[in-house]
Amino acid sequence: MPLDRDLLDAVKDLDEHGLRRLQILTRAQLERSGAIGSSLEPQVNMRQQMVRCGKRGCTKCPHGPYWYAYWTENGKRRSRYVGRLLDEESLL
Repeated sequence: MPLDRDLLDAVKDLDEHGLRRLQILTRAQLERSGAIGSSLEPQVNMRQQMVRCGKRGCTKCPHGPYWYAYWTENGKRRSRYVGRLLDEESLL
């Protein structure tokens, strides 16, 4: 199935942070579907979290849920904010 031209243009316009988020999301989706295995690349787990903003008078805390990617790299647990762009069904 060919990719939509608008999608390709949107990917070309992404900055480094956006490209890294896209890479994490696509790798996680491909691993989940069994299209690729996690060879030397770390296994990425996606998780939703509610986050406190830290503002003193905030009455809406916690905010979210926001998606975070988690993996282990050189023996350390790493995480990266992915955003609100996913729904639960797209990760299953």
